[in-house]
Amino acid sequence: MGGFESAVPADTVRTLAARWLSRLGDGDFVVSPVGLWLALGVVAAGARGRTAGELCGLLGVEGEAAAGAVTGVGRRLAGAEGLAVATGVWARVPVREEFRRGLPDVRFGELGEGAQGVLDAWVREATGGWIEELPLGLDGSEELVLLNALALKASWRAAFPRHLTRDEPFTDGYGDTRPVPTMRLRIPPAWVWYVDGVTVVELPCQGEGAAPVRFVLGAEGAGPGEVLPAAWAGPGARKRLAADSADLLLPRFTLRTKTEAHAHLAALGLDLALRPGADFSGLSPDPLFIDKVVQEAVVEVAEEGVEAAAVTQVTMTRGAAPPRHKVVERIAFDRPFGVVVLDAEGELPLFAGWRQSAPTPVDGQSTTRASSSPS
Repeated sequence: MGGFESAVPADTVRTLAARWLSRLGDGDFVVSPVGLWLALGVVAAGARGRTAGELCGLLGVEGEAAAGAVTGVGRRLAGAEGLAVATGVWARVPVREEFRRGLPDVRFGELGEGAQGVLDAWVREATGGWIEELPLGLDGSEELVLLNALALKASWRAAFPRHLTRDEPFTDGYGDTRPVPTMRLRIPPAWVWYVDGVTVVELPCQGEGAAPVRFVLGAEGAGPGEVLPAAWAGPGARKRLAADSADLLLPRFTLRTKTEAHAHLAALGLDLALRPGADFSGLSPDPLFIDKVVQEAVVEVAEEGVEAAAVTQVTMTRGAAPPRHKVVERIAFDRPFGVVVLDAEGELPLFAGWRQSAPTPVDGQSTTRASSSPS
């Protein structure tokens, strides 16, 4: 743990998250910034020369430091209540033994005949069935496939009473209003704060070391790039709730999206790593470059708790105050809002989602495991 913190500060991961989220548009989405960072971190462990420097500029680590950071972050997350993390590399090309040794928690295998079925099964097992197959099917051109999976299942410390869930108006990003299933819960003031005009509500989960889930609501018209980073703003940036408690109105919802991140990485500064001529000689003696980066993620929020999963696929190819009257604040997530799941320390954004459209009546009812698009 200490090795991770000294090798790469948590704000490097958060910076990558903020830069990536600003490029995802204002529609519905859910992604895993940590999943992307971990997957690229494994690749960075095998990068050398200018390619390594380029990845370091994006991730904050390269070479042996990247391998150590990936291991440290993975173990940190694996120790959290209800959270599982797994990473695997399957290759047709030779993989250097020193690269394998530097990543002791990564599974290595051969990318042989029947690889599609093997990797699909790995994805199902790693995500508890939430994601059933590879985000991007294999076409035979792959020399190396890297997969990172995160899966979370957690129960709220204070569940939303089901009998209080009823339809309330929700105005989507286009200005259309319609009723959506909305949960209700009175929460203590410590669970609410404000960051530069963004309302942040934290719902703690059961269990020691459980990941906190934060919902963020910005001003009308504010987009995810402006609003979501408020979820991990430090205590010094927070303004506390003045009321004695708050009545929380939160839609029950599910988000599932598939994101092609390759173009985003190019916009974030990667160039050499994404084309022939990249130097990944610390990974394999064969020439490789990053050909595709795709991530599929899902998050479901309901009365009892939250479930989320993400798979990131990287394909490489050659080439105290005085007593007063009680005040209750009403906080209604009745327009586009965000959801962020952090690690137990509240530092690393595991999942970040944006709900622009109005949730449907079936949202949060575990009906979307086979779906491939937002509800």
